[in-house]
Amino acid sequence: MKAWRELERALQGGPAVLVSVHEVQGSGPREVGAWMAITCAGGLIGTIGGGQLEFDAIARGHELLDLAVPCDEVTRYALGPSLGQCCGGVVHLRFEWLEEGAGGIRERLAGAEARVSVALFGGGHVGRAIVTLLGRLPADVFWVDSREEIFPPALPDNVSAEHSEPVQSAVRDVAPGSRVLIMSFSHAEDLDIVAACLQRQRERRDLPFIGLIGSKSKWAAFRHRLEARGFTEQEIAHITCPIGLPGITGKEPEVIAIAVVAQLLAS
Repeated sequence: MKAWRELERALQGGPAVLVSVHEVQGSGPREVGAWMAITCAGGLIGTIGGGQLEFDAIARGHELLDLAVPCDEVTRYALGPSLGQCCGGVVHLRFEWLEEGAGGIRERLAGAEARVSVALFGGGHVGRAIVTLLGRLPADVFWVDSREEIFPPALPDNVSAEHSEPVQSAVRDVAPGSRVLIMSFSHAEDLDIVAACLQRQRERRDLPFIGLIGSKSKWAAFRHRLEARGFTEQEIAHITCPIGLPGITGKEPEVIAIAVVAQLLAS
């Protein structure tokens, strides 16, 4: 569940104190906009980075809840001298009183996340493992397969699934700026999707990353076939194959998914 949605539900049971990173001077554990909420039931949603800073902020949040008086205050925390954290910077935290019906929570807190858009072609074991990971991250996932029955009945809130036949026709529906991952059940489908992505990149230049699962020998064969379809060496060079952050070894779907998602987040 998205953290802001969890907060909305928690507010149905009573008020909460929202703690957000208001300003950072020097080095800090989280960026401006990162947040957590302390609920009246004693729950904690989100994080501002852990350590003594978060411990002290949670304690202050409980104090404000006990006072039961609406608040909006900013407190300065020097990480090195007073908290003993090695970051050494200064963090200003904002403490806000929230109640059910407070406007703009979704827009403000969801907007604070640095989100990545991913178009994933393929609903096999690796595709499912990638969706499981991205379902817990600030990402918007467009998941496509030519097999209608392939998708699980329940999807994370940030994932939309589409059956597309032919599968490459869905390339036109990919959101601009998306990172594309191609891992269908068929090499023929993979080739058609890659070609459709390159054609779109030729026309619109709005796909910053196009990744294809496979071996070096698979990619060598694909290069020749793409050249035969009229794509230039420079255009073909936009494809990343094999995919996955180097140094992460293992062929289990979950290991491959970790390597691929890490590469996406670094791209």
